[in-house]
Amino acid sequence: MLPYATRPLAPISLAVLMAIAPTAPTLAQLIQPTADSPAASPPTPLPSQQIPLLTAPRRLPGAQPTSPLPAAVPTTYTLGAGDRIHVDVFRVPGYSGEREVLVNGTLNLPMVGSIAVQNLTLEQAEAAISAAYSRFLRRPIVTVTLLAARPLQVGIAGEITRPGSYSLTLQGSQFPTVTRLLQTAGGVTQAADLRRAQIRRLVGNRTQVINVDLWALIQNGDLRNDVSLRDGDTVFIPTAERIDLAEAPQIAAASFAATVNQPVNVAVAGEVFRPGPYTVSGGTARTGEAGVPGGSAGSSNNVPTVTRAIQMAGGIKPMADIRRIQVRRLTRSGTEQILQANLWDLLQKGDLRQDVILQEGDTILIPTATEMTPEESAQIAAASFSPSVIRVNVVGEVNRPGAIELPPNVPMNQAILAAGGFNTRARRSSVRLIRVNPNGTVTQRRIEVDFAQNVNDANNPTLYNNDVIVVGRSDIASAGDALGNLLRPVSGILSILNLPFRIFNLFD
Repeated sequence: MLPYATRPLAPISLAVLMAIAPTAPTLAQLIQPTADSPAASPPTPLPSQQIPLLTAPRRLPGAQPTSPLPAAVPTTYTLGAGDRIHVDVFRVPGYSGEREVLVNGTLNLPMVGSIAVQNLTLEQAEAAISAAYSRFLRRPIVTVTLLAARPLQVGIAGEITRPGSYSLTLQGSQFPTVTRLLQTAGGVTQAADLRRAQIRRLVGNRTQVINVDLWALIQNGDLRNDVSLRDGDTVFIPTAERIDLAEAPQIAAASFAATVNQPVNVAVAGEVFRPGPYTVSGGTARTGEAGVPGGSAGSSNNVPTVTRAIQMAGGIKPMADIRRIQVRRLTRSGTEQILQANLWDLLQKGDLRQDVILQEGDTILIPTATEMTPEESAQIAAASFSPSVIRVNVVGEVNRPGAIELPPNVPMNQAILAAGGFNTRARRSSVRLIRVNPNGTVTQRRIEVDFAQNVNDANNPTLYNNDVIVVGRSDIASAGDALGNLLRPVSGILSILNLPFRIFNLFD
């Protein structure tokens, strides 16, 4: 038997050689001749039993980039100018490092130069970079990690306070969502259809439409409807076909609704004392004298509503039809929505849904009632959106003639009593009522006075602002005044004749 040192070596398999080979390949092993080199030769394909030169797990323990990474990056996120990423080429640290996507959507990488990554996902960018390095490396393994995402440029249109284009940044590792965009754009309007919101996203050469039910988010807190946005997304909030008064307060209270406690500019027309445009705030409103605009007391912690607008317009007139009040609203689509408000239900049932929340540009129309009972007039007069007082003039034979302030919708008898009642010279059977009509004409009529009568148009009508009641003289007082007028010249002559005697009396 030959000595151990002189024994021939047994054949060693390729697998054993690979097992004992150093873990890190040399530069000669990594670099292959390029196709355009004069000494280029086709690479010899690896046998099936060989272990590939560059094989490794996709994420190596401890092989982390130098910068902190976002906690979660959506798989659909596409790269764009301004993104900062970490490119890791496995076992080639010279080609690895932090990179930023340039303004033209490319990466400038060592050895391979510019690589277009605009609108590519992270996995697609990995494949593109790996394909570029495959000219120089044998089966390169490339990992791309997002370090800092660029601001997202998104658009919003429809029933939003400030439609347009917005730039949204990430908050930590969280991508901006639909509700954050709505808040940035000033919030949705009262005419928004929250059930049919849409996100329009360009995917390749086609537009993907994502339906979002924001009403489910309000009702159930379903965060699946608060979709994360992508660069280039467009959010559209459609106009509701019909506004539900029961849903309006819930929309106004949502975190992504318009700030409803801010003053809004509206117009009030119809049966109010001072129709016209007004700036209505959400503060505690008050109505003073009829025809004098009301104001707000205290801070604006509430929302502007129909009743506050009526108070600002001096209050409703006695013949206002509060059952058929209309709020006309111009939507973003150019159409007009009409909301019906029944303030009688507000008075009788406390239905706050009828006190419609206003928004910028609304018009409030208050029609004239065709008929109204005295009982209804009394209840409307006591409402908070009626004027506190009306001014009535009582002249003639009363104890305190002049202008007096009374509650609205009071009967004539109450005005006479407020003026001190008839004096001894008054005609107690009838008075004259003079009224200035809205069209500028003046009417007057004689009314038989009966203090035992209830409110009625014949004997005890309801008074309007600026009515004039004339209390005439009785027949006896009229005769006495006529006799006095006749005797007044004779009395003057007697006074002249008596003048010398009064002069001599001075020397007595």
